Amino acid sequence: MNSKENPEKIYPAGYEPTIKSQNDGNVRNQLLFEILKTSPTEFINTDLFTVMSKRRSTRKFSDKIVETVKIDKIIAAADTAPTAGNFQGFEIFYVKSPVKKQQLVEACNNQPYVNAPLILVFCKNPSRVKFDFPEEILKKFAIQDATLAAAYSQLAAQALGLSSIWIGMFDEQKVMNVINTKLIPSSVLCIGYPKQDKFPKPRRNLKELVHVVWE
Repeated sequence: MNSKENPEKIYPAGYEPTIKSQNDGNVRNQLLFEILKTSPTEFINTDLFTVMSKRRSTRKFSDKIVETVKIDKIIAAADTAPTAGNFQGFEIFYVKSPVKKQQLVEACNNQPYVNAPLILVFCKNPSRVKFDFPEEILKKFAIQDATLAAAYSQLAAQALGLSSIWIGMFDEQKVMNVINTKLIPSSVLCIGYPKQDKFPKPRRNLKELVHVVWE
């Protein structure tokens, strides 16, 4: 049976996007390609700077589920992130199990908001980075790839009317045990509908943030 007759085979068990895609290796970012061909089903804020200005870390989510069509777009965003040599040295673990989510709470320093409607764990996979460089360089590329992918997903979530919090404090081995992988996690992204909107907090003066190198 070919991929046209059974396109869902190109997706992992337990996650089937609302938009079907054919397994065409010539199409870059297949899921995003299919999304762009469809008509929008909800409002999306396409002004990037507005999205960035409104993004806040959210620790209180409502019980409202995150629609699959929005999950599709969040994952598609991760797939578009820049990567070293286009090797995509990262993997995404989409945690759906309520039991696993609760175990992640404990693995993430007992931060209760880790049990959010949508949990994505981004892991480094330096074995995908096919450069003839020392191992420490490949690991550096992998952490950069995973970090960029998570950041793209976070901005996509905000554009879709969702909110998120980036978890960086966790026991790596415990997280690996929960999601059953040998890959080292770089971040846990918790996403959902916020219970309330948050106001912006002040940031550093640009004089403290930006350093100009003249020569």
